Amino acid sequence: MDRADTGHALDVITIGRSSVDLYGQQIGSRLEDITSFAKSVGGCPANIAIGTARLGLRSALLSRVGDEQIGRYIREQMVREGVATDGIITDAERLSALVILSVENDKSFPLIFYRENCADMALDEGDVDPEFIRSARAVVVTGTHFSKPKPDAAQRKAIRLMKEAGGKVVFDIDYRPNLWGLAGHGEGDSRYIASDAVSSHLKTVLADCDLIVGTEEEVLIASGEEDLLSALKTIRALSSGTIVLKRGPMGCIVYEGAISDDLEDGIVGKGFPIEVFNVLGAGDAFMSGFLRGWLGGESLATAATWANACGAFAVSRLLCAPEIPTFEELQYFLKHGSKFHALRKDEAINHVHWATTRRREIPSMMTFAIDHRVQLEDLAQKVGADAAKIRAFKELAVKAAAKVADGRGGYGMLLDEKFGREAMFEFARHNFNWLGRPVELPGSRPLRFEFSQDIGSQLVEWPVDHCIKCLCFYHPDDPADLKLEQQQKLRTLFEAARKVGRELLIEIIAGKHGKLDDNTIPRALEELYTLGIKPDWWKLEPQASATAWKNIEAVIEKHDPWCRGVVLLGLEAPHDELEASFVATAGTPIVKGFAVGRTLFMGAAEGWLSGKLSDDAAIDDMADRFEKLTKAWLASRNKQAA
Repeated sequence: MDRADTGHALDVITIGRSSVDLYGQQIGSRLEDITSFAKSVGGCPANIAIGTARLGLRSALLSRVGDEQIGRYIREQMVREGVATDGIITDAERLSALVILSVENDKSFPLIFYRENCADMALDEGDVDPEFIRSARAVVVTGTHFSKPKPDAAQRKAIRLMKEAGGKVVFDIDYRPNLWGLAGHGEGDSRYIASDAVSSHLKTVLADCDLIVGTEEEVLIASGEEDLLSALKTIRALSSGTIVLKRGPMGCIVYEGAISDDLEDGIVGKGFPIEVFNVLGAGDAFMSGFLRGWLGGESLATAATWANACGAFAVSRLLCAPEIPTFEELQYFLKHGSKFHALRKDEAINHVHWATTRRREIPSMMTFAIDHRVQLEDLAQKVGADAAKIRAFKELAVKAAAKVADGRGGYGMLLDEKFGREAMFEFARHNFNWLGRPVELPGSRPLRFEFSQDIGSQLVEWPVDHCIKCLCFYHPDDPADLKLEQQQKLRTLFEAARKVGRELLIEIIAGKHGKLDDNTIPRALEELYTLGIKPDWWKLEPQASATAWKNIEAVIEKHDPWCRGVVLLGLEAPHDELEASFVATAGTPIVKGFAVGRTLFMGAAEGWLSGKLSDDAAIDDMADRFEKLTKAWLASRNKQAA
């Protein structure tokens, strides 16, 4: 969309609820029996802010959060998603809201709102800054925040300011009876209870609205009528705005101008019949898609089609905000469609979703690799040191890497679980971009995992931003049975990584078990891609020629244009050889960095484990080597550290 002529910093500000959703992970179970939960941002306006940002609008949220971990999570997640946080106020006196939800079956979705005196409902007129409102083209006001005097006044002030500025007012009716005090705590999934008081109150909002969006039940409550046709006519009598009637699996109807006696007499976007997995959050995804079209200058039919498609994604997946598609994903779906009635089972679409919603951008990666286990155990034995000392040495390596990184972007580490637990705690104290953790049994061929072959159960315990690293000694000319076994192992790992939401780096070393020519690694990658294995990163050995790198890049681009890239491994090569390998890949954009280990730490490790080097001396030695290597990498790219 062309934003150059709008003169606004923002496209849309959403106002109201912001919470954390805890979704039960056992599907088809009573909420009473749920044993584990997945966490995400929740609340209609918060979801829409994220959804519109993913779809390419410049969005912001106006709400309050508590001064605690949940409130900070909401704020941080908004930053990750590209949502402006200028309107998020921290409330030191109240807790952030919380919602617990589950999928009992395809028609029952129990949820419990923990919103007693919560932060977002304390929003008041003083929180509504006129300059902030005027910085946007539109505001979205939401039903729940008209249910109490203070947030009601806040939203009405925002409406007034937006109208004065000539912008658009959007009303998401968002009716939850128990948030208006009409149903008990255990009836959070109740969608409709008639109330003259609620209807009378909501009617006073309609006149100022340019766009009114609601389900059939929400249109009834906003109008106070008992049938849809009468409801639409009543709303039209009060407002000249565009009315969008959401009808679940039947899509939506958009009404402009007078309402005829034919309910179907409106603009209908293309529908997408899919399996209903979870209806919660579908309306927020729908609104995100509609706003992307409506504010982007598309026709109402296109806006409705995009809204229906976004809603289809949401009802076919478990969570709310995390499941809303990006614009790239939406366009991919509209172009290619899906053969799956349950979109969550479509690997191609899921990959686009995964790749376009990663937690952060990592354009380059200079990695200090010290995930080595066997090599350091052998060294400890050689110098007569207790292998337990390796743990402390790895902490020193982290301090050395942190000394070089100095809080700048583009730096990472590889650390292992066997000897690196304390080092990972040290790592978390510094501002690195990336941490990779190995899962392979060192030296195994065929590939085996280190602690258990049930890899998925291990990964659940990992921090969400730790990347899985797996080394596989794989050559395309290996015997067929060996290749099949290794392929199956890598496919299992890929599926586990996607299931638990962790990034994956696959390291391929072919040169130790066969000829390495211009097509060796390209053939290996082609075979793995054919199996549907699409890691976020590849870690590859230096190649013999520029042709080899061009062939590698072509295979990756063909199968996965969303791949983060390739990092070079070191294989204990001396500095001069590593520097030459950096220069050799300077014309290959897919190569984004390096992951080097023994060249950096082996000398210091021998000196420190044998008692010849102090902690500081070991740190300085490794830092000097790492800094020299990073300078060589940056020089090969004509760059400086960020």
